[in-house]
Amino acid sequence: MKKLMKIFVIASAFIGVIVGAGFASGQEVLQYFTSFGTVGILAAFVSTVFFAYVGMMLVWLGSKAQTTSYNDVIYKISHFKIIEKITRINLIGLIVDAVLVFTLFGVGVVMIAGAGANLNQQFGLPHVAGAILMTVLVLLTGMLKVDKVVAVISSITPFLILFVIVISIYSFFTMDGSLAELNSTAKSHGPNFPNWFVAGLNYATFNTSVGAAMSIVMGGAVKDRKTAAIGGLVGGLGLGVLILLSYFAIFAKIEEVGNFEMPMLGIVNNISPVLGIIMALVLFGMIFNTAISMFFAFVTRFAKVETKKFNILLAATLVAGFILSFVGFTDLVSKFYSLIGYMGLVLIVVLIITPFRMKNIDFDDK
Repeated sequence: MKKLMKIFVIASAFIGVIVGAGFASGQEVLQYFTSFGTVGILAAFVSTVFFAYVGMMLVWLGSKAQTTSYNDVIYKISHFKIIEKITRINLIGLIVDAVLVFTLFGVGVVMIAGAGANLNQQFGLPHVAGAILMTVLVLLTGMLKVDKVVAVISSITPFLILFVIVISIYSFFTMDGSLAELNSTAKSHGPNFPNWFVAGLNYATFNTSVGAAMSIVMGGAVKDRKTAAIGGLVGGLGLGVLILLSYFAIFAKIEEVGNFEMPMLGIVNNISPVLGIIMALVLFGMIFNTAISMFFAFVTRFAKVETKKFNILLAATLVAGFILSFVGFTDLVSKFYSLIGYMGLVLIVVLIITPFRMKNIDFDDK
């Protein structure tokens, strides 16, 4: 029973790390999957397969290395003797590290922007209000220990899962228009990728870059590697199910919410204004999940947790993120996310071949 609970906590935390403003709001699902119409389902399946594998590998690697910083693990699994002989440096490690550092900070900025958009759409508050609130919450939580941060992240996820299920059921039974009409409307919102396979792969690689650092840090807090691996696997599969449910919900209501910054919130508001308020709060919680994950992991790259240097760097990073968040939520999701997805291909390749190279990787060598 204790193991099952641990697996659930890891899985929920993994989903919580990945699911931020873009996914929970429905904006990511709209741009990556629903905009392809009916074939968007295939893109969702592609992402799910990658998420299941990546979730399992990342948390397991963190558990095996028993580290509080993702940096050690990344450089070890990216070390290739042949490449290092030619370049004289761990080139792949440097590339992956640079992608992750860029991703962590960039997605953190998007989360602050998402917090502003969320409270603006639901309550009419100025964007700056939500951005300030998110920045302060992340700063206060970021000063906690790793296990407490993981507990905070995992505790909010079940509420989102419940809401996605409710929204999907409602959308199925109140769907207007024929399949052909909905398909045509959905396609008019994009897509931003050449085909459904590239979209599904890009979404998986993007989120691998987003979740890699914190997933490794989470795994480092778990001593049982098997439990860590199963938790990551379940989290990846759970994420895939959430993608499919969100896809169907938005597809069924595409004519009503296709132009919203936060389509899922728009659907809930149509069900009940009271539920809309609750959903907005859950959304804010999921945005917070990813924001704390991004900024916490970003700062662990440069400073040790629970030190004065860590707290000062966290505060400085959040101030910079707050300033940059005013670019705009929808624009950041459409442009920045796809860029990270293409950059993250290097990390996906490294993770796929890592199991075949385990005997050459020494995690005990600090």
